[in-house]
Amino acid sequence: MYLVTGATGNVGSEVVKALAAAGEPVRGLVRRPGGIPGAQVVVGDLADPDSMSEALAGVRAVFLLPGFAGLPRTLRLAGEAGVERVVLLSGGSAASGDTTNAVARYMIESERAVEESGLRWTFVRSGAFMSNALRWRPQLAAGDEVRVSFPTVPAAVIDPFDVAAVVTEALLGDGHAGAVYRVSGPESMLPEAQVAVLGQVLGRDLRCVGLSNGAARVEMEASMPREYVEAFFSFYVDGTLDESEVLPTVEEVTGRRPRTFEQWARAHAAEFA
Repeated sequence: MYLVTGATGNVGSEVVKALAAAGEPVRGLVRRPGGIPGAQVVVGDLADPDSMSEALAGVRAVFLLPGFAGLPRTLRLAGEAGVERVVLLSGGSAASGDTTNAVARYMIESERAVEESGLRWTFVRSGAFMSNALRWRPQLAAGDEVRVSFPTVPAAVIDPFDVAAVVTEALLGDGHAGAVYRVSGPESMLPEAQVAVLGQVLGRDLRCVGLSNGAARVEMEASMPREYVEAFFSFYVDGTLDESEVLPTVEEVTGRRPRTFEQWARAHAAEFA
């Protein structure tokens, strides 16, 4: 049995699909009851380790999300339940060692907890997701103008499908214990280029408008804690994180090239309707 935490999320839902397609038994962890095609559903919360007993029973390997305070205890319970392997979703900022940065800190602390658990582990450090473009849907519903933060910062955005493919290989295959896989998409793109591709796919004349740092800060502080806003400004204004590098990892691990942003946009075009 394979346990997938965040089973309805960007990466978790794709891991569920990949494991089910491989004919493996899958258990999806959710906070609220609901069906997940291809998976047995169990209710639990990574923030509450005592809620995880049912989820961990009979599980061989776990796909784990980062950033939960109870993670060390959850990992102890996993070991006691007989779990052998953990694949942790992490991020490139974990390599910085900068625990003053709120985003980097929860990645670093999660990786440390997994390393100290005694379980076999693999880290998949992902850059920005292509699916982050879905946050533009409210703007596209209102018109053809897309306002973007950090317009001059390129990123080799990656399809969560490809992140999940690496995760699934690490869950099922041998030779991944102790590996740290940095993954990216196949091309480095500015936000303007993503908007242009999306416009072509949707058949719309979309315009990309770059926000000033001040305007971006106001918008971000309205939707997330200030410490996370400061973390992203450190990454993208101060330049402490570079997500523009195109990496060969997806092809090396899975044997195929990662999907392009255009392929992602075509696969998800209906979600922008």
